[in-house]
Amino acid sequence: MGGEIMWSCLKYIPHRLAGVAILAPVGNYWWSGFPPEVFEEAWYVQFPQDRRAVWVAHHLPWLTHWWNTQNLFPSSSVKGKNPIILSKEDLPLSQKFIDRTYKEQVRQLGEHDSLHRDMMVGFGKWSWSPLEMEKPFAGAGDGEVKVHLWHGVKDLFVPVQLSRYISKRLPWVIYHELPTAGHLFPVADGMPDVIVRSLLLGDE
Repeated sequence: MGGEIMWSCLKYIPHRLAGVAILAPVGNYWWSGFPPEVFEEAWYVQFPQDRRAVWVAHHLPWLTHWWNTQNLFPSSSVKGKNPIILSKEDLPLSQKFIDRTYKEQVRQLGEHDSLHRDMMVGFGKWSWSPLEMEKPFAGAGDGEVKVHLWHGVKDLFVPVQLSRYISKRLPWVIYHELPTAGHLFPVADGMPDVIVRSLLLGDE
């Protein structure tokens, strides 16, 4: 996860940002502004166990750690590393994640803060919604800072429907929808260069 961090940076510290690339971000189904039909379509794209895990993180956040670690019911596919969450496009890229050498750095605050609390924040009850944000870089001039949002249509981790609607609601977001990509497209060969080039050079 990480989308919740970037949306918060755009809201609270846009003056510190030179540009933003948001990659396959988790969206909060309860952000105000999502029409019921968008919520429903995205909600039911998820696997049943993931719907339950997200529901717990939103409605019963104090139960999130237990829910994601118990063995009585299927818990989050992501947390449980269930291979069903990998699309056909993600399968050949998953080895790159298995071979990561920085896993301990990512989780240096411990599993609770790095994984469970991340869900509690991302899917929790927000006092504001990114869908209601004004353009964060208004008045920046010709060198205007850009916000790029990337999402793969075949993403089984995070339904594309929420990002698709956000891009329609926020005209200042440059949206890149990848028709054959899954969730792990950022590590595909050559893709980091494409993302950075779009951010630095304004390629759309």
